[in-house]
Amino acid sequence: MDSDLVRAGTEPKAVGASASVSHLRAQPSNKSDVLQLAVQFREEGRLFQRGDVELEDVFKGSIDRFCDIAVALRGAHRVLDVGAGHGLLLSLLTELGHECHALDVQDQPTAHPDIYGAKHIAFHLCNVEVDAIPYPDESFDAVVCCQVLEHFSHSHLPAMKEIRRVLRPGGIVEVDVPNAASFRNRSRMLRGKHITYDYEEHYLHATPILYKGMSFFPRRHNREFTKSDLEILLRASGYSGIDVQFLKSRRYREGWGRLQSVGTAIKDLVPSLRKSLIAFAVK
Repeated sequence: MDSDLVRAGTEPKAVGASASVSHLRAQPSNKSDVLQLAVQFREEGRLFQRGDVELEDVFKGSIDRFCDIAVALRGAHRVLDVGAGHGLLLSLLTELGHECHALDVQDQPTAHPDIYGAKHIAFHLCNVEVDAIPYPDESFDAVVCCQVLEHFSHSHLPAMKEIRRVLRPGGIVEVDVPNAASFRNRSRMLRGKHITYDYEEHYLHATPILYKGMSFFPRRHNREFTKSDLEILLRASGYSGIDVQFLKSRRYREGWGRLQSVGTAIKDLVPSLRKSLIAFAVK
């Protein structure tokens, strides 16, 4: 299990280096145009290899959120993704002209070579809960952290301060996390169910990953967030211009499948009941 995290004393693993560009390409300033481009890139096989079942599903479930992020980051040239996973967001940002870098606790370039290798995304193995981010101060115009903080076993504060360190003055941080007070969670509690993962598998019999003398449980949600939780975290980390919103649960659907979006739209009518939160703040 240790192999899932960077081993103590090892150097971060760099895979490739982002191509240097003198400036960002002209980018759409509205979400609908970015989504249209994203769909075009997908059809052309530029985001990921078509036919990859996992990434096709990720695209449908996440591309609306990724377009929100792309619009917010359109003026940010150098971007770091903390907990980058499959790399689909960085694949989109690379196509839009950004220089992209990635951190994760697992060797994602080996798992997803068609994204990391093909797009020359710089990658480092890093457990941001306890490791320093392997970049100098003020290295990035923006840092994103998508659906990651809920997996932390320990305090979120050191990582958020590290992210602030590598942001240039005026740089943007984006964080999105599950909403603890969502309709789904409230419904489960009313039915006598817990909002988190299966108790026996993920808690009672869970085996921790040991790293630097500490225990980690990254395969489960250890804490979901309320809007005020996220505001408190960003404020305590030293950010300003904090804007936390309830994120609409829009899944990309085609053909008759679009009819399924009606039920989701109805549930999203009350913002505080939406599934996720998204925050932007400034250093």
